[in-house]
Parts: sequence; structure tokens; C-alpha cells
Amino acid sequence: MSRNKDTERILAYFRQEMPQAQTELNFDSPFHLLVAVILSAQCTDKRVNLTTPAIFERFATPESLAESDFDTVFPLVKSISYPNSKTRHLLEMSKMLVEKFNSTVPSDIDELMSLPGVGRKTANVIASIIYDKPVIAVDTHVMRVSHRLGLSSGKTPEAVEKDLEKLIQEKERAIAHHWLILHGRYVCTARAPHCDKCGLNPYCNFILSSSLD
Repeated sequence: MSRNKDTERILAYFRQEMPQAQTELNFDSPFHLLVAVILSAQCTDKRVNLTTPAIFERFATPESLAESDFDTVFPLVKSISYPNSKTRHLLEMSKMLVEKFNSTVPSDIDELMSLPGVGRKTANVIASIIYDKPVIAVDTHVMRVSHRLGLSSGKTPEAVEKDLEKLIQEKERAIAHHWLILHGRYVCTARAPHCDKCGLNPYCNFILSSSLD
């Protein structure tokens, strides 16, 4: 997939409309961001932000969480989707951080993905935000917006990620993830997208297909 004039105009729109785009997850350390991103799987950032203050206060370091147990952590996580598995992931992740990575969140994608509860999307989020790696995390919002704007026709997150990396320069990949996810979260929603508020209608396949119906 080659970069074209539409891609340039789309990126220029985001540069103008969201020059300071960043994650909406609250965190105060790489470890706490890792905790928050693990909890955010299939859950809203708003719900995660309501839940993490008590977790962060109780467990300031990987060591403190690694020394805890299921019955202690679960009550702090139970309002999040899939609390049982996420509680186990947090405990196992923190133990591996302590034992294998000297309590430091790794910057390498493969090393991040070796941690329990960390898939490629989570690893890319951490690497991008904490270490400014030129990677793009693809979730449902990013995939939907990429499809509608013709940035990718990939059927998997990995395929969309590869397409976006071909179109977006390394220096902008970190912020581009936030552009796409925030646009998908607040404007280009899955159902009843707010097309009246969107400046990208000329490049949108959703608008085009709707007009042909």
C-alpha cells in the first residue's frame, strides 16, 4: 500500500485537530501503565481509570504486587471485565517482571509479549507510550477507522498494523495510534458514527457506501 494524496490529507487533518493526542489511561509509572493496559482489554478507559487508583496505591511496585495473592487483588479488579483472568494475569506478570526483568518493564516487543496478559496490541501500546517506539497498536477502533478511511483493508490487526506502518512515517506512528483510536472512540463510532462532526467525510468509505444504499 503506497502513500497517496488522501493519506496526506487525512494525516494533515489529524495534525491540526489533535496535535497533542495521547492515551486517556491514567498512570504514574511504566509499571502502572502496564497494569492499566492489561485491565483495559475489552473494557473502557473510563472504567479502568475509576478502578486503578486503589490498585496503584496498594501496589506501587512490581514487587508488592508479586508478593500479593488472588484474594487480595480480586476485590480491586472485580468491577473490570473478566476480573478472574485479569487478576491472575496481573499477579503472574508482576512475578515475571521481578524474576526475569529485574522489576523493569521491557522495551522489546517480544519480551513484553512474553508477559502474562500482554498481547501484541498491549505490547505496542507500552513500547509506543513509554519508549517512543515507532509502532502502532491496532484495536477495534483503529481497525474500523483504518477501513473506513481506506488506510487498510487488512482483516487482522497485524495486517492493518503493517499497512499503517507503510503509510505513516516512524516519527508520527506513536501519535497516529492515538489519532485513530480517539477518532474511533468519539467520532467514527461503530454504530451511528457522528459523520456530521467529521472533517474526513471526503475520504470515508462508510459515507460513500451509505450514499449508494
